[in-house]
Amino acid sequence: MGIAKIIDGKKIAADFCQNLAEEIQKNHISPKLAVILVGDDPASLIYVKNKQKKAQEVGVVVETYHLSGMSSERMILELIDELNKRTDVHGILLQLPVPIHLNPQTLIERIHPDKDVDGLHPVNVGRMMSKIPTLIPCTPMGCLYLIKQIPVPLVGRRAVVVGRSALVGRPLAYLLLQEDCTVTQAHSKTVHLDKVCSQADILVTAVGVPHLIGANAVKKGAVVIDVGINRLDNGEITGDVDFKAVQNIASYMTPVPGGVGPMTVAMLLFNTFKAAQNQIKKGLNIMPYKS
Repeated sequence: MGIAKIIDGKKIAADFCQNLAEEIQKNHISPKLAVILVGDDPASLIYVKNKQKKAQEVGVVVETYHLSGMSSERMILELIDELNKRTDVHGILLQLPVPIHLNPQTLIERIHPDKDVDGLHPVNVGRMMSKIPTLIPCTPMGCLYLIKQIPVPLVGRRAVVVGRSALVGRPLAYLLLQEDCTVTQAHSKTVHLDKVCSQADILVTAVGVPHLIGANAVKKGAVVIDVGINRLDNGEITGDVDFKAVQNIASYMTPVPGGVGPMTVAMLLFNTFKAAQNQIKKGLNIMPYKS
């Protein structure tokens, strides 16, 4: 089998964003994304900065609302209400995590489903589960896009998703099921996790545990998608997969960093564009594109 081929998320995302920029110009609209950042979580600050940079490249306008970590739930809900009403704002993103005194679900549910570019509102989750076109969570959609870039059929394949979060694990399992994979959802309580994972033709891990997946957990020739981002004591960034141990077993692998992360940002921008299109179709008063 040899060394696994790398699924270059940076390049794939760059190509995707280039095409997206062309679509935005062709449709003569100016999608606008409002990002709500509460507190000063270092990782969140970096994520928001990266999103702003990439958005500017494709033609998506970003308004960032950086609120104090002591902000009340009522204050944030009022901001969301204001953004829901604004016809020039097409997407609203609540940067997670939020400070511990806030209930993220309460805030997410206040975002209008048509502007929920993270795809986390219960209405959008229900639509996805019912196969109704909707805004889909960005990371799962990015994972599926990466898998579809390689010459590996999905129909009938056994897929194992390690992780059951509402942000990644659960929606991704369902997206793979819609592609006619036979899906197993594994998690921290799964008995004999290595054995379950070793049966997968497509293995996706999103749990945030460094090197959780080793050689014994990977089937020969499997496709391995690593969503985990972990910082070791020495400062090194690594995924959930022990890359060196697995690279001679898998057929295709995503690196960390440079794999799933860039696709997540690309899909966020795509969702913002899609939200703008949908709002235009519904006859809402959208700000015209200005060349």
